[in-house]
Amino acid sequence: MKAALVDTNILSLFFKGHPQVVDKFETYLEEYETINLSIITYYEIVSGLKHRDAHKQIDLFLNFVAQNTILPLTQDVADIAAEIYAQVRKSGQPIDDIDLLIAATAVANGLTLVTHNQKHFQRIVQLEVENWVEKGSQ
Repeated sequence: MKAALVDTNILSLFFKGHPQVVDKFETYLEEYETINLSIITYYEIVSGLKHRDAHKQIDLFLNFVAQNTILPLTQDVADIAAEIYAQVRKSGQPIDDIDLLIAATAVANGLTLVTHNQKHFQRIVQLEVENWVEKGSQ
């Protein structure tokens, strides 16, 4: 299993107790000890929970975050995101900025992106993608 950046949709499935995803988290943590998240994923989760006034879930999420690693946006991430943007835009299949920044965070840090949205992210040549929802995934 390679070092990974966990996308928002996989993290949501983890918190919902999806058995395959929970199992992959446990296996991953045996090897790496912490989960890597993008600051963008942090934003997506917290903004969604605040919108729903889900105070208990916010507290649980913040506790989870305190025990794991949040990767920031950097100039390197922004430069990689801009390069990816140009590539996918030229192909006629643009990807939204949030997903570009998450993908660029993975690329900049040499991480595999773990996502349930493989079709979307597989268009990014520089990015290695894995889906922890599928049985038999790494």
